[in-house]
Amino acid sequence: MRRRAQPPPSPLPQRAGIDAVRLRLPPDPEGAWPDLGDFLAARYAGTRGADSVAHLLAAGRVLGPGGRVLSAQDPYEPGAYLWFHRDMEPEPRVPFPISVVHRDPHLLVVDKPHFLATTPRGSHITETALARLREELDLPELSPAHRLDRLTAGLVMFSIRPGDRGAYQLLFQRREVHKEYEALAPHDPALAPALPRTVRSRIEKARGVIAAVEVPGGEPNAESLVELLDARGALGRYRLTPRTGRTHQLRVHMNSLGLPILGDPVYPQVTDPAPDDYRRPLQLLARVLEFTDPVSGAAHRFESRRTLQAWDDRAGWEAGSGR
Repeated sequence: MRRRAQPPPSPLPQRAGIDAVRLRLPPDPEGAWPDLGDFLAARYAGTRGADSVAHLLAAGRVLGPGGRVLSAQDPYEPGAYLWFHRDMEPEPRVPFPISVVHRDPHLLVVDKPHFLATTPRGSHITETALARLREELDLPELSPAHRLDRLTAGLVMFSIRPGDRGAYQLLFQRREVHKEYEALAPHDPALAPALPRTVRSRIEKARGVIAAVEVPGGEPNAESLVELLDARGALGRYRLTPRTGRTHQLRVHMNSLGLPILGDPVYPQVTDPAPDDYRRPLQLLARVLEFTDPVSGAAHRFESRRTLQAWDDRAGWEAGSGR
């Protein structure tokens, strides 16, 4: 089987830890696009990017291989590559640092704070762990091995060298990484005797809908072990061990038990706080990652150094001083 040709290197450096957009021009069998400007106008028609791309062309900020400046009047060339940096909207600074837990030539493990997305998506571009780490650690080729929800704090893995990325991602795809989470949620004395408990259900999430749902009677695709570690009055501290990786899985399963995680803005109901409201973080922490390194062969067990504030300071957390 013939290997797919690699695209040429980008003529544009990263900006704020973000790669330039790379676009390969598709076939045009009907000759619909006589020039580059016509193609880009059609591609981005009806989107917020339409005026932006036209502006970038006019300003000479769309480049071809080798850094050649492209214009709207350039002939359309199927299969050709082009690059550009979009103008990014200002983002609220997430005012919490990322702590490095482990770094070697292949692997970076960090302790991500609440409210910081792992990778660029939607309105979170530069204020993401990936972009900030590339800049702060001067690691432009850093890439994620997996993702942690923006509202969840704790351990996240990145590969430092592009050639190692697939090996680390495969660990997660094959479920060869042992993960443990810690959560704070209501303590129900009536439910406590039934714990530990394995929760199995079918979880589905529609695109564009913030909340995932459990589908009754469906073939289970999500499994979580729920253990009660301690209780202080009406508050419980739980260890959650996911055996699958569905979106919002732990949050959905805890809510289904009648134990919604403290600070959850989605379960049991969507409250939609402002994106820069950091007062009451979701009390969910990715506590442990354990695996055999596929590159070095080392046996790793990493533990987060973070704590969930509401356990020791429930009043302060409820007053909005949480982190």
